[in-house]
Amino acid sequence: MTEAIETFQFSPDMLVPDQRALGISAFMRIRNGADFLEACIRSHAPFYDEIVAVYNQSTDGTADILARLAAELGPKLRVYHYVPPAYPAGSEGHADTPGDAPNSLVNYSNFALTQTRHQWVVKLDDDHLAIPNGVQKITHAIRSGAADPRVMHCFSGLNLMRTDAGEWGVPAAAPVSGKGDIGYFRVSNQTYFTHDRRFERFVRGDIKREFVGWYYWHLKYIKSGCGFANYDLAANPQSRYARRVDKLQAKGIWTLDETLAALTPRMMARARALLDSKARLVLERDASIASAFPHPDLVAALDATSPGWRKWLERSE
Repeated sequence: MTEAIETFQFSPDMLVPDQRALGISAFMRIRNGADFLEACIRSHAPFYDEIVAVYNQSTDGTADILARLAAELGPKLRVYHYVPPAYPAGSEGHADTPGDAPNSLVNYSNFALTQTRHQWVVKLDDDHLAIPNGVQKITHAIRSGAADPRVMHCFSGLNLMRTDAGEWGVPAAAPVSGKGDIGYFRVSNQTYFTHDRRFERFVRGDIKREFVGWYYWHLKYIKSGCGFANYDLAANPQSRYARRVDKLQAKGIWTLDETLAALTPRMMARARALLDSKARLVLERDASIASAFPHPDLVAALDATSPGWRKWLERSE
């Protein structure tokens, strides 16, 4: 059953780390995610103790999909309707709205986080198609106690696009999703979202970040509106995301081989990694891509890592 949330104001004490159960929660913030929402939930649900799905301003089939899946999955999927419209990242409304205001993307994000009930948490987007072996590896490490609780275990995914001729590729302007902003972490009173005029910023307290693997395919750029429909770009032409749309269209797509070659770390990247922890994470990410996708082409990589992907992506055929 969906619970409607009319008012909420976050404070860190709501995270109650000492009262959380053993296990792993995923939380989702969804606006018009019907394209791949079911694919995301079904491909990840086997690995988590619960998924907290919170939707906002959805006018497509999001609410119906969530209701149907919640009826099937039971307590593993808990659904909320966050009613106050949250300003999208990159908008003037977001930039000017305090992070604890009902209409803030930050407050909305923190609401979703506070509804999780387990000690370990991960943010899950409605356009993530799981690479099951990777997700199983990290969740097993967490459950067995092998994962360091002082670390945010960060992971990435390759972005997907299609040509007008129907060929699959990786967008040259944005080949990778995940640069240390998403990962599995142990909840504390210092792990929550704060306001940045550009977007919501996740703070980690004293938790350091480490890259652990390639755990999903990012379907953003094959969604309706090329994944930018929710940014209200017509009303916010100055948005940093409006510039991203232009770059995506201008640069075209790469094959998997071209992607691997482009992401191979160069000498300058290795030098930066010696001085900066985020640059080191990116270096480790890019250095691992060839072993993560040792396949002759992108379709072979999809077949090998996410069997059944055609079922979920057939609407983009």
